[in-house]
Amino acid sequence: MAREQSQLRERQRTNLKEPRRYKVIIYNDDFTTMEFVVTILVQVFLKSEEEAEALMLQVHHSDKAVVGIYSYDIALSKARKATNMAREQDFPLRLTVEPEEE
Repeated sequence: MAREQSQLRERQRTNLKEPRRYKVIIYNDDFTTMEFVVTILVQVFLKSEEEAEALMLQVHHSDKAVVGIYSYDIALSKARKATNMAREQDFPLRLTVEPEEE
């Protein structure tokens, strides 16, 4: 009986899928300062100063960059927090949340 239960438990576990993950993308604009973008990346996305500067330059040169990949709720929360911080400073910074490719 115990063997049947452990086999059943094993079978049930293999059907579980990892939750879908979402990437947060930040976009370049002509008004948001590079310093503010670095601040957002350090304070909201918890990047190191060096990583934040590299991402900021990527956004500046490529018009956008993925700044993190998270569960849906966390991705949305971070994007909203960064957007709200930008609006408080009158910056039009834009971030989107998109499903990660599987």
